[in-house]
Amino acid sequence: MAELTREEKARLAELLREKDRRQRENKLLSFKPYKFQKQFYASGANHKHRLLMAANRVGKSYSGAMEVAYHLTGLYPDWWEGLRFNTPPRIIAAGVTTERTRDVVQKELMGDPTDPAAMGTGAIPKSRIVNTVRRAGIPNALSVVTVKHIAGNSKVSFQAYESGKAAWMGNNAHLVWLDEEPPEEIYTQALRSIVDLDGNIMMTFTPENGVTGIVKQYMQELKPHQYLQNATWDDAPHITKDVKEQILSSLPPHERDMRSKGIPVIGSGLVYSIQEDLIGIDPIPIPDHWRRISGIDFGFDHATAWVNIAYDPESDVIYVVDAVKINKTVIPEICSILKRKGADKIPVAWPHDGLKHDSYSGRTVRDMYEQEGVKMLPDKFTNPPSPGMPEGSGGIGIEAGVAFIHARMEQGLFKVFKTNEEWFQEFRLYHRKNGKIVDKNDDLMAATRYAALSLRFAIVANRKYSGAYIPKPQEFADELVGY
Repeated sequence: MAELTREEKARLAELLREKDRRQRENKLLSFKPYKFQKQFYASGANHKHRLLMAANRVGKSYSGAMEVAYHLTGLYPDWWEGLRFNTPPRIIAAGVTTERTRDVVQKELMGDPTDPAAMGTGAIPKSRIVNTVRRAGIPNALSVVTVKHIAGNSKVSFQAYESGKAAWMGNNAHLVWLDEEPPEEIYTQALRSIVDLDGNIMMTFTPENGVTGIVKQYMQELKPHQYLQNATWDDAPHITKDVKEQILSSLPPHERDMRSKGIPVIGSGLVYSIQEDLIGIDPIPIPDHWRRISGIDFGFDHATAWVNIAYDPESDVIYVVDAVKINKTVIPEICSILKRKGADKIPVAWPHDGLKHDSYSGRTVRDMYEQEGVKMLPDKFTNPPSPGMPEGSGGIGIEAGVAFIHARMEQGLFKVFKTNEEWFQEFRLYHRKNGKIVDKNDDLMAATRYAALSLRFAIVANRKYSGAYIPKPQEFADELVGY
C-alpha cells in the first residue's frame, strides 16, 4: 500500500478532527443505550410517572439527560419506543442544590460549566442551542436554555430543591426531570406543575435515604401510571470487575447493596436474603430428559408474568430458564408471545384468579388462554398436599412457597439464568413490611412460586404420555428429591 502524501495526511487529520468535533458536539448521533436505559425510555409510552432507581455510577443522570435532549430537539432515533412530543415541550430539570444542578444536570445537558469551550458537548447538540440565560449570583449556572426543536423552539429551565416549594409555584411543564430524590413537598409541587399540560415526571436517583415516602410509593404502592426501573452495576458494562471490587471494599457493609444495586437499605425485610451471585448463572443447555413446568401470574391491573423452569432430577436443581413480563396486552397477544417461548408445550401453573369469568364471552381466563393454545394445567394452583392427603388440599398460602424456594437457594439447589434481568429486578426489591410480604411489583416472584411448587406436574417435553398430557403427581414423586 502506497504511503500517504503530506497533503493526504493533512486532509486525513482534518477529517479526523472534524469527526471528533461532531461526536463531541452531537452525542445523540453516537448514543447506544444499555438495555436498562431502553426499557426505561420505552416505559414512558404508557407511564406518566417514572423512576430509575439505580446504583451509583451506572449513568442514571446521563440516562435522564439523553431523554431530555431527545424531547427538546424532537430528533428521536429509530429505536425509540417511549414518550414523544410532537410540539416543542417545556421541561424542568432539577437537582438538590443550585450548585449541584449546575454540576450534574446542567453539565450532562450542556457540557462542563467551567469551560466556555465545552458549551454544546453535553446531551443537547451544540447546533441546536438557540439561547442561554445565566442564573444571577451563581457562577457558570444557567437558568433557561432555548433549544431548536423540529417544530419550533423548546425550553428547559433549571431548578433546585433547596429553593423551596414557593419557587416552584406557577411552573407549567410537559416534563419534569428530578435528578436525585426530592423532598416530598418538592415532588408534590412537581406533580402540580404538570397538571395543566398533562405532563410527565421522570426521576433518576440512588435511594440513599432508605425507604422514604417516594421510594415506598414506587416499591409498595405502585399505581398503573407509575413505573419503577432498577439498574445495578451488572447492567452497566463500563463498570469493570476491578472497579466494582475497589469500590465495594471501601464501603461499609450496610451500604453495599444500595450503592451497587440501587436498592434501599431494607435489611432483614428482604424476602430472599440471598446474594445474587449464589443463584445467578450463565445460561446452560437444557437436556431433553429434564422435567419442565412454567407458571403464570395474570395481569389485570398490572403486568402478566410468566416463568419457565427446568428441573434436573439427578442433581435436584431447579433452573429459572426464562422470565417475561407483558404490560397492558390483550390475551391473544399475550398467548402469542408465550407460545413463542414454549408455553404451548410446557404445562402452565396458574392461580385462582384464572377462574374469573370474562364479562363478554362468559369464559374463564384460564379457558381463554387454553383456547389460544397455551398448555394450562387443568386445575388452579395449590401447594403440594401433605403426605397421604388428596391433591388440592395444600392451600394457596404464600409463605410455604417462599420457604421452599428460600431453602433451595441456600442449599445451592435453585439457580436463575442471568439473562432474566427483570426477574432479578423484582428479586432485589421483594421485601416485607411489619413481617408481611409486600405484594407489589412481585409478578415474576409469584409466577416463579407457582411453577416451583408445581414440580409434581412437570413433564419431559418430548415424551409421549397416554391420555392427558399432564402426568399424575405420583408418577413423578420418586424423582423429586426433598420436595
